Parts: sequence; C-alpha cells; structure tokens
Amino acid sequence: MRVLCSLLLLCLSFAAHAQQPREEVVLGLSQNRVSITADFDGSEILIFGAIKRETAIPKQPLEVIVTIAGPSEPLIVRRKDKRFGIWVNTDANQIDSAPSYYAVATSGPFNDVLRHTEDLRHKVSISRAIRSVGAPAEIGDSRAFTRALIRIRQDNSLFQLLEGAVEVDQQTLFRTSIALPANLTEGPYKTRIFLTRGGHVISQFETEIDVYKVGLERFLYNLSRSQPLIYGLLSLAIAIAAGWGASAAFRMLRQG
Repeated sequence: MRVLCSLLLLCLSFAAHAQQPREEVVLGLSQNRVSITADFDGSEILIFGAIKRETAIPKQPLEVIVTIAGPSEPLIVRRKDKRFGIWVNTDANQIDSAPSYYAVATSGPFNDVLRHTEDLRHKVSISRAIRSVGAPAEIGDSRAFTRALIRIRQDNSLFQLLEGAVEVDQQTLFRTSIALPANLTEGPYKTRIFLTRGGHVISQFETEIDVYKVGLERFLYNLSRSQPLIYGLLSLAIAIAAGWGASAAFRMLRQG
C-alpha cells in the first residue's frame, strides 16, 4: 500500500510539472568575442533576446536577470593599519575564488526580482559569486575582507550591479547593454540569463563570451609566459632604444 501511495504521488508530481507553462530564452549577442589590442579601452556588449512559450503569457509579471562573469581566481586580501605614522599590511585573508569581472543587470530592484533562497541556490548576486570558505582563527571579521574586495573592484568598474538596466517589452522581448572596462582578464566570460516570476527562477540560459588578446598584445603575452628571459631582454632593449631615441631627438632640437 505504501509503495502504491508513493507511485501515485510521483505521478501527480510529474503531471503537475508537465502542466506548468514552459518559458525558454532565445538569446542574441552583439558580439560573442572581444579582442584586446594595444589601444583597447573597453567594449560594450548588447544582450537581447525573446521568450519562447508553449502556452499563454501568465498574469504574474516576468523579470529578467543577466550576469557576466570573468575567469575566477584565488587571491589574498590584506588589511592595512597605520603604525608609527606609516601604513603597513597587518591581517590577510584568503579568498578561495573570485571572478576577475562580474556584472549583474536586472529588470527591477534586485531584491524584488530574486528571492534570497534563489540567490543562495544560483549564486547570482556579487557577494554570492565570491567563494571564501574559511579564515584564520585570529580574524574575527572575515566578511569585511570580502566587502573590501567588492568595494575595490566596484571602484574599478570590475564589479557592477545594474538594477533596472534590462528592458522587458510585453513580457516577451528583453535587451540590455553592459560595459566591459579596459582592464579585462582574458578568457571565457560565462553569461547567464535568468527568467523569474515572484522572485523564483523559472528558466535559465547559459552561453560564453570569449575575451582574448590579439596581434602584438598576444605575441608579448605568450612570450612573457613561454620565454620570460627573452621577454625581459626584449623589454630592456626596447627601453634602451627608446631612451637613446629620445636623447638623440633632444640633441637635434638643441642644435637646431
């Protein structure tokens, strides 16, 4: 009897799930590759799309969240205190993983479009995108280091919270524009689109934007990694040549 009840509940669960209206993202990008050149001063990504449905539009308003995350890396955040009139590093905390760039664009206030439990599950907000498992026993305020990291990267446009930046038209079309700063780390940038209703995620779509150095920037980057000695000698030779050229030009101007 217990087995029959379990099977009945399972069937009812599947039936209820099948009756829920499915909504999926059909996405478009203005570009899926960003090239970093010698004169690169940033870029702007236009993200647009539509909602594909199998049933009529539900009455509850649809909200859209777009996130772009650069390659993650571990890092150490240090705290400075003033000792004997000078600033010195005191405490340090290890951040296990933090994206080199992270932007969150929403169609409304963040706390209205996504519930706290859903944020915990999908790690959408900036603070949830940073992973810091533990801290040394002598550090009692480890979260202060995470907040400091967020503040510093926000000041450098590497972390962005863009509330209300996603435009939603008739609960079917959406678009947003996200600026990428000049100081980008190369690699794949994970892009996620969430559809929410009542703060709950009803659909999710993922893609990637490739950010890579090209031309001379790519050659110098590869050389610095594969042949650091040659890269150092080349840098020294360029510095000497530039200094000699500037000195020669100055002498010519004085003689003229």
